Amino acid sequence: MEEHVPPAKQPNLKVESQAKASKPSGSGWRWFWLFVLVLVCAGAWYTWSKGGLTPAAAGSAPPKTGKKGGSGAVPVVAVKAKRGNIGVYINGLGNVTPIYTDSVKSRVDGELMQVHFKEGDIVQKGDLLIEIDPRPYQVALEQAEGQLARDQAILENAKVDLDRYANLLKQNAVNEQQWATQKALVGQTEGIVKTDQGVINADKLNLTYCKITASITGRVGLRLVDPGNIVHATDSNPMLVITQVQPISAIFTVAEDDLPRVLRKLAAGQHLQVDAYDRAGYLTGSKLGTGTLETVDNQIDPTTGTLRLRANFDNSNKLLFPNQFVNLRLLLEVKSGVVLVNSAVIQRTTTTTYVYVVKDDKTATVRPITVGITEGDYTEIPSGLDAGDVAVMTGVDKLSEGTPVTVAMAEDTSGGKSGATSGGKSGGKKK
Repeated sequence: MEEHVPPAKQPNLKVESQAKASKPSGSGWRWFWLFVLVLVCAGAWYTWSKGGLTPAAAGSAPPKTGKKGGSGAVPVVAVKAKRGNIGVYINGLGNVTPIYTDSVKSRVDGELMQVHFKEGDIVQKGDLLIEIDPRPYQVALEQAEGQLARDQAILENAKVDLDRYANLLKQNAVNEQQWATQKALVGQTEGIVKTDQGVINADKLNLTYCKITASITGRVGLRLVDPGNIVHATDSNPMLVITQVQPISAIFTVAEDDLPRVLRKLAAGQHLQVDAYDRAGYLTGSKLGTGTLETVDNQIDPTTGTLRLRANFDNSNKLLFPNQFVNLRLLLEVKSGVVLVNSAVIQRTTTTTYVYVVKDDKTATVRPITVGITEGDYTEIPSGLDAGDVAVMTGVDKLSEGTPVTVAMAEDTSGGKSGATSGGKSGGKKK
């Protein structure tokens, strides 16, 4: 007899087999966890690249508008706008040129006997420089004086004869022709005496020329002849050259477009100041002297469109040397009481010029401005800034409207070679 098992108590073989079939194998789990790991790494990389986890990335993005103080503030360096004076200059290039130059030559022929100067000396007008052998001219003078004495005696005798003929003519003892002939002889002898006197004067002048003196006060150049040399009046080369160095001048050029402003100042009787600097220029070079504009040339060079001007310098410090290349700055006027700011704060776009101004709440705001005269490191601001406004000089690349900032004030360097001063004195003068 077969034993019957109820269906409810039979094991659920089908469900158990399905459960075994749904359980993943060992290799499947490994791929599953590898996929999860890839997802976690991708999320971490995305968070790192967007979140700015490094200090450099954190500082590269501007803070949000309206966020105050704390770690979100951008450090900047700023300067204050101020009121002061600024010079309006015309710059030119030129050369130092002596006002007078004397190329000393001999006026007589002879042997050079003595030299009374040292090369490079400053000689005064009238100082004895060179002596030429005077003996030939002294002998010629004595001969001329002897000839004059002889001819003067002949003249005196001719005058006595003329007086005798005049008395005899009154007595009709001689004819009139003899008297006329004697009168002509007297005139002829007088002419000879005058010629003799001229020869004497020429010989005396030659003796004077044997002592050569300085015609101007200046510096003596290198000696070109030595004692014992024979010099001639017809020599093409000078014996020495004297150049005036105090005062001295500089000739420089300016563009013809600047000429009307210069002429207006000269016509008004103003004495325009000119500063001379060495080859490096006024920003980095040394100031050699300060003078005044003397005159302008009478015509413009059409090939360059420039005009030559001459400025005179007293050259008391002897820093200006003949033929030296110099940078010259002609001061046309000084604008007083204008708003000045360091040129580094000025930002420009294709359409506007602006600065970043730090407000009282330590946030930056954009301020449109107009730009005037720029002189050295400083620029005139006719509108847009007031004295005392704090303008950002460095760090503007991280700013936008309303960005909070921490401000470090830059040291004020005005009044140097920029030509801008904060006081009431004229700019452009370097003490």
